[in-house]
Amino acid sequence: MTSATHSLLQVNNPHAAYRLSPGAALQSVWKHRELIMQMTKREVIGRYRGSIMGLAWSFLHPVFMLAVYTFVFSVVFKARWGVGDDESRTQFALVLFVGMIVHGVFAEMLNRSPALILANVNFVKKVIFPLEILPIVAMSTTLFHGLASISVLMMACLLFNGSLQWTAIFLPLVLLPLVMLTLGVAWIVASVGVFLRDIGEAVGMFTTVLLFTSPVFYQVTALPESIQPWLMANPLTFIIEQAREVVIWGHMPNWAGLGGYWVVASLMAWAGYVWFQKTRKMFADVL
Repeated sequence: MTSATHSLLQVNNPHAAYRLSPGAALQSVWKHRELIMQMTKREVIGRYRGSIMGLAWSFLHPVFMLAVYTFVFSVVFKARWGVGDDESRTQFALVLFVGMIVHGVFAEMLNRSPALILANVNFVKKVIFPLEILPIVAMSTTLFHGLASISVLMMACLLFNGSLQWTAIFLPLVLLPLVMLTLGVAWIVASVGVFLRDIGEAVGMFTTVLLFTSPVFYQVTALPESIQPWLMANPLTFIIEQAREVVIWGHMPNWAGLGGYWVVASLMAWAGYVWFQKTRKMFADVL
């Protein structure tokens, strides 16, 4: 019996009262870390099982998309971000790609969330299983593909600009609070998806709308001042702007803003965990 399987069998009865503190959430992640790693590996490999290129598609897809963005926006539309006369033709594509990566991580995770429990009914009915780790496994898989896109972005910066901004080392600190926020939302959506099957369609529309209401294709300052505060209320706006600051423009992050985002993201993650644990007792009855 592997240690991960042993960890699985030691989970408390699903009808028992679950601890709801932030420490309990962290303890659950640590306790089942091997199981999370095994399930993440299985999902990543299983996604490309049977394909000739295999895991190489994780890197080829963002390479292809960046090539398309570069051609369309720098050659066809001749788009510029408007940061100076020395802006290269490919700069707009790189700036755009940063926004697409941030939105992609958030959107992929949310779009998967409604079906996380529905796709694992056996874990709910027949096996004593730590259901709260399912969104964490999905988040880990999403981050793997996000990391592949970030690797392509870094190589593109070296290729097109001849160098990489040293401030890019702060990118993980910029993205981590978004990961926490997204995980909190995913716990809630995964739970609601058990009771309300239509939420999958609603989430799909929401993430599409979010793509165009986030500063992915345009600058915040390009909008009228009366609209800018509404755009800043978008949870992706600050992270997209900060990711561009550290990767593209070579500026330090807004530490005060990141600190505030960390607080909100931590509260959201805890709220999502509490909601999931409070509602999971009813999963078996509904399914």
